[in-house]
Amino acid sequence: MEKQTKNKKNIAEPSCDDPHCPFHGKLSARGRTFQGVVIKKFPKRLTIQFERTIYLKKYERYMKKKSKLHARISKCMEDKIDLGDYIQIQECRPLSKIIHFVVIKLIRKKEEKGK
Repeated sequence: MEKQTKNKKNIAEPSCDDPHCPFHGKLSARGRTFQGVVIKKFPKRLTIQFERTIYLKKYERYMKKKSKLHARISKCMEDKIDLGDYIQIQECRPLSKIIHFVVIKLIRKKEEKGK
């Protein structure tokens, strides 16, 4: 009896010809990672928003603040991510004046309130 092995080459993986894709291109993602909700979406980038806490020494209390970051989205992930989704982004080299992050993965889809 011969053992049957599965070749990874036979499994079709979606690929893209985007040079700024961290999976199929030459862009290396390194550095800090953030998770947040997609609030704006453009053809090649999106904006996420997340909350952070800051300690106020004067009042000895914590305050919540919201931060916004812009991230590059590759062609292979563009159709999977919509507004309201919770995603993870990671730092990369500066791609433009405001884009210094790239989308790594989709954590969860938007939760519908009608269900």
